[in-house]
Amino acid sequence: MRIVLLLIVPFLLLAKPFKVATYNVENLFDAKYSGTEYQEYTRKHNWTERTVEIKLNHTAEVICDLNADILGVQEIENGHILRALQKKLDEVGCAYPHLAITHTKRASVQVGLLSRFLIMSTKEIEVGRAPGTRNILEAVVTVQNSPLHIFVNHWKSRSRKGWESKRVAYAKALQKRLESLPGSAEYLLLGDFNTDYDAYMSLEARINDTEGKTGLHHIVHTTEDISSLSRESGRHYTLWGELELDGRWNTKFYGRKGTPDHILVPRTMLDGKGINYIDGSFGVFRRSYLFIKRGYINSWEYKKGKHRGRGYSDHLPIYAYFDAKPYHSGKGTMNPIRREVKPIEYLYTIEALSHDVVLKDAVVLWKERGNALIKQSAEGRGIFLYGCAGELQAGKRYDLLVRGIKTYHGLKEITHAYILNEKAETDIGSYMLTQDDFSKPIATRQNELFKSLTGIYKEGHFYASGRKIPIYFKKINSTPPNDSKLKIAYAHLGYYKHLQLVVYSPNNFTLLEK
Repeated sequence: MRIVLLLIVPFLLLAKPFKVATYNVENLFDAKYSGTEYQEYTRKHNWTERTVEIKLNHTAEVICDLNADILGVQEIENGHILRALQKKLDEVGCAYPHLAITHTKRASVQVGLLSRFLIMSTKEIEVGRAPGTRNILEAVVTVQNSPLHIFVNHWKSRSRKGWESKRVAYAKALQKRLESLPGSAEYLLLGDFNTDYDAYMSLEARINDTEGKTGLHHIVHTTEDISSLSRESGRHYTLWGELELDGRWNTKFYGRKGTPDHILVPRTMLDGKGINYIDGSFGVFRRSYLFIKRGYINSWEYKKGKHRGRGYSDHLPIYAYFDAKPYHSGKGTMNPIRREVKPIEYLYTIEALSHDVVLKDAVVLWKERGNALIKQSAEGRGIFLYGCAGELQAGKRYDLLVRGIKTYHGLKEITHAYILNEKAETDIGSYMLTQDDFSKPIATRQNELFKSLTGIYKEGHFYASGRKIPIYFKKINSTPPNDSKLKIAYAHLGYYKHLQLVVYSPNNFTLLEK
């Protein structure tokens, strides 16, 4: 009976839309030591047969609930553990009869494919010979009586010397193969590209060794504008553009949302011929068990050098649907990118963004590493930029594109901002508050910047001009003794469950006397 069902399944799949997904499962290793593992995945760190079984069960639970017909997977140690996952899925009633995996000897993890459609052929695209460099998997599956090329990727991460040039190498290898395909070929690019969908707007300085060029956008030619696919061949549409701004994420590290995983669609999957993308069908797989407190992802738990046997992955799966019916735009949000010019005050009236917001003439009052404080006028509101200040410079004026905000324990923050235009330098003195403002109503607004404050520090509070306010010294060991008289050069009027002054550096205050 089981054999008969397996024979029937492909014919059933032909009669309906099919689902394609990609999932970074976060290091699925077997329990056999071969010498290529990450050091954390050995018996010494509680990586045992029992731990592997738990990890298999958890991974299978997600994949079974996701229920994709074609699934690209990343961070799989080898074919042995992928076949173990295939067997586990079969046991719980989510069979994937076909699989493929890369065999890069110098890499600790591989990329693989699980499919309910017949895999006709596979090949590996070699990226380089440096240790840790992973091959790209190309698999041709038979769908709707036609060949569909699936390219499963796992590009170099942005950590541990993860310069952009390393991802450019992946992009060039992939693009070279794509250029050899017939112009009418139908294919999908998917996997963990370790590049956000809008990284081309502001490549992180610490990894920027390519003058701002990214492999995903400048080599593979990924775009958020679907209309550009009809104007120029060889471009790929990122489906992240279909979601509301606040929903554009499938990873969250230290509170910062990211979009490293992609399903990229060429124009041959939007031309009304053969297989086509179903507009509006892209999504992030979010189930309650994949999250822990405060909305953080329930990743595989590794603490104090031991695997705890809890959690799933640090990535959420993403998916999209395809069909043999002609593509029709308009069901999703694949319309021209919506942007509205708004003042900073507007961001205080909402909890999340549904579309792009442009802040005109934003002046940077203070900048430290990736954080900054901006205002648009001396009388207007200020707002804090968390981890996204990038190339901004204090004293300059900019037009900024805002794509993410959040409220962190009461503090309103911008989490994703990009420079649209850099303008002239500005005298920022009038944008700051002074000692004279300390007791005025304006001094109760968060995200203002004080300069030249003199007062007394005592038991976590600052006393000046007849007012008492909590004060926090970012570098704890620089906290002055009680009853110290201080002159503060610069302090952020922030918020953490209550209004407070924040002094970010010991260089920003002087101890006058005790």
